[in-house]
Amino acid sequence: MNELPRLSRTRPAPAPGIVHLGLGAFFRSHGALVIEDAVAAAGGDWGIVGASLRSAEIRDRLAAQDFVYTAVEMGPEGETRRIAEILSDVVFAAEDPEPLIARMADPAIRIVSLTVTEKGYCHIPSTGMLDRDHPDIRHDIENPAPRSAVGFLVRALERRRDRGHRPFTVLSCDNLPGNGEVARSVVTGLAAHLDPDLAAWIETEGRFPCTMVDRIVPATTESNIEKLADSAGYRDEAPVFHEPFLQWVIEDHFVDDARPAFEVVAGVQLVGDVAPFEFMKLRMLNGTHSAMAYLGYLAGHETIAETVSNPVFRAYVSKLWTEEIIPTLTPPEAVDLQRSADELMARYANPAIRHRTWQIAMDGSQKLPQRILGTIADNAAAGRSSDGLCLAVAAWMRYVGGTDERGEPIDVRDPLAGRLRALSEKGNGPTETVDALLSVTEVFGRTVDPVVRRCILSSYEELMENGAEASAGAHG
Repeated sequence: MNELPRLSRTRPAPAPGIVHLGLGAFFRSHGALVIEDAVAAAGGDWGIVGASLRSAEIRDRLAAQDFVYTAVEMGPEGETRRIAEILSDVVFAAEDPEPLIARMADPAIRIVSLTVTEKGYCHIPSTGMLDRDHPDIRHDIENPAPRSAVGFLVRALERRRDRGHRPFTVLSCDNLPGNGEVARSVVTGLAAHLDPDLAAWIETEGRFPCTMVDRIVPATTESNIEKLADSAGYRDEAPVFHEPFLQWVIEDHFVDDARPAFEVVAGVQLVGDVAPFEFMKLRMLNGTHSAMAYLGYLAGHETIAETVSNPVFRAYVSKLWTEEIIPTLTPPEAVDLQRSADELMARYANPAIRHRTWQIAMDGSQKLPQRILGTIADNAAAGRSSDGLCLAVAAWMRYVGGTDERGEPIDVRDPLAGRLRALSEKGNGPTETVDALLSVTEVFGRTVDPVVRRCILSSYEELMENGAEASAGAHG
C-alpha cells in the first residue's frame, strides 16, 4: 500500500507582519483564514508567525508540512476543504524565549495577536487586574526571559522602545469582556513593575483594540486526521475543523492605522465600540455553552449537539435566552436578539460539529464571571430571577467536585482544580459546599448577593437530589 504524500506548500507565504501567540485550532480556523482572505483580496505583508508557549507539538506537526494546513468547514450538508498558507513559521517559546522576542521586536511586525484563553492573561477574573501572585508573573518580574504571554508582550515592547521603534498593536482574540482593555491592564501592570517609563510609553503609544470572535471549533482528533487523509488523498497532521458561521467584530484602533484590509472579508465588522456585540456573544453563546457543558456532561451527553437533541435541554436553553439573558442586553444596531437565539440553536444542533461538553467545561473558574455571573448580577439588580443560570453555576460546583452522577471521576481541567475539589470535599452537606465555593474570590468577588446565594444553594440542592436532566427540565 502506497503511503500518502504529506501536505506541502504550493506558493510562498506573504512576508510576516503579524505574530500570533497561542497557535491553537481556534485561531487557525478563524483569524488566520480571515487574514489570508484579506491579503488575497487587497495585498499587504501580513503573513503570520505563530508562537506556541507551552508545547512543541503544533510547531513540529506544522514544520513537517511547510506550515500549511487544511481547514475543513463542517456543515449539516457536508464538508468543504481549503488549504491555508498564511503561516510562514511557528516558534516554540518555552524552548528558547529569545527567538520569539526578536520576532516581536522586529519593526516589520505591526500586530501581535493572541488566543491564550482566559487564564493566559494571568489576571484576576473578577477585576480584570494583573494577578501579581501568579507564578508566571512572579517569574517574569524576576527574570528577563519571560514565561507568560504578558511577559513576552512586555519584553518585546521594551526592546522596541529601547531601539526607537514604534510599538505593535496588541490584538486580543480571546473570549473576555473588554479583552483589549484586559490586555492593556495586564501589560501595563507588568511593565510598571519593571520600568514605570515603559508602562507610560505603552499606555500612550500602544493600541489594544477590543474584539469579539465567534466560530465553533471543536478539538481535532486523530480520527478526524485519518478521515481527512482518506477523503483528501494526502496526510495533514495539523488540520482544523469548524462550523460555517464566522464573525469577527474589531475596534478599528491600530498603531499608525496599520492592519490588513479586514473590511473586505465576509463576516468581519470594523466598529467604534465592540461592547454590544461582545456582551451579546459572551452571554448568549458562551453563557449557554457553559451551562450546557456542565449540565450536559453531568447528564451523560458528550457533545453540545447531543445535548440540545434532548428536548429537556433544548427547552432549558431556550428559556435561558428568553427570560434571563436577552433582558440584560442592549442589542447592536439592526440585531434581533430572539432571531439570534434561533440561529444559535441551529448552530448548536449541527450534527457535523462534535464540540465536547468536557472541552467547553475547561477553565470554568476563569469563564464563569464573564459568561454567567455578570448576567446573574444584572438580573439581581433589576429584580429579575436567574433560576436557570443559578442551576448552571450549581452544575459547575458539582462538576469541580470531581465525581459525576454515576460516581465516575471527572477529569477537571482548571487552574484552581485542586483548590476547588478540596473545598468541595471539605463541605459537610450542600450549604457548606456551596458557601465554601462561593468564598473563592477570584471567581465570585468579595461579596455575594444573599438572593443570589440562596438561588445557587437551592439549585445545588435540587441538582444533588434530582440530577442534571430532571433539574434542567424543571427550568425549561
